[in-house]
Amino acid sequence: MEQVDEAIKQKVESLAKNGQLSCAEAIKLANTEAVPPTCIGRAANAAGVKIIACQLGCFGGKKGD
Repeated sequence: MEQVDEAIKQKVESLAKNGQLSCAEAIKLANTEAVPPTCIGRAANAAGVKIIACQLGCFGGKKGD
């Protein structure tokens, strides 16, 4: 199991609304923090935050949801 950066996890939690974070916000955070998007995904999973409105149709949603 890979380690989760606690500072990134806290930022994900602070950006999430109702336990959800949009894909666009997750990618923006990854760019701001200079980390790969997978780091944000792991932090979101650890925080119980669901990534929504995925631009690629990942995370169980359809493109444009």
